[in-house]
Amino acid sequence: MDIIEFLKAVLFGIVEGVTEWLPISSTGHMIILDELIKLDVPAEFLSMFLVVIQLGAILAVVLLYWERLFPFSLKEKPFVKIDIFQMWLKIVVSCLPAAVVGILFEEQLDAWFYNYQTVAVMLILFGVAFLWIENRNGGKPAGVNSVGEITWQTAFWIGMFQLIAAVFPGTSRSGATILGGIMLGLSRTVAAEYTFFLAVPVMFGASLLKIVKFGFAFSVPELMILLVGMTVAFVTSLVVIRFLMGYIRRHDFKVFGWYRIVLGIVVLAFFILFS
Repeated sequence: MDIIEFLKAVLFGIVEGVTEWLPISSTGHMIILDELIKLDVPAEFLSMFLVVIQLGAILAVVLLYWERLFPFSLKEKPFVKIDIFQMWLKIVVSCLPAAVVGILFEEQLDAWFYNYQTVAVMLILFGVAFLWIENRNGGKPAGVNSVGEITWQTAFWIGMFQLIAAVFPGTSRSGATILGGIMLGLSRTVAAEYTFFLAVPVMFGASLLKIVKFGFAFSVPELMILLVGMTVAFVTSLVVIRFLMGYIRRHDFKVFGWYRIVLGIVVLAFFILFS
């Protein structure tokens, strides 16, 4: 791997680590970045890389929230933490809609919607939605102020919001589930935390499917590009997750709504003018 491809992998890792957790669409940014800075790799590897790089980001969640994610106690009784175990069952419920649709229609959905037009439109639509929901809620107190208070029904509907992101790139998985959570009565902090936890099985599952489909016949340069991207995404995610949780305790999501709208307009203008 030459220095140019190494630097490209670093840049992809930074973009993944930043955009995976902010509600601004990591897939949308990765598509845009790929249009601007092409990795010198086969198309099949690139398709796998853009998904599996997320493993680096998700490992940051596992590290930061290990005590709240691991449902077993190795030092004291009870050995099973019932509240965490129940949370994981609710996460399974939230995962089902996107998992079923993804398994059945992944290739068709990629062919139909994996393009700059869809990314731009969804960036703008969900940007407007963030502004609307924040203006609607104003200073109203949230009805759900801890992850443990999320009901089975709420978990399912959050999963339906995640399905929108699974179908339409540019939506943002975190953006869709955070927005959906707030609409369903979750506080911003709880909506963000549940989104982080929900990402663990979603990203592991998506990455596993992509790796199995691609196979394990990596060339040395390909393996290095993947490892560099994942490592940088991991380190960047540690910083971004801490930043986001601190930010939303004091601010709303309007700035991300405006960012999405502006970026969507820029994307449309760029590709219309230069494609």
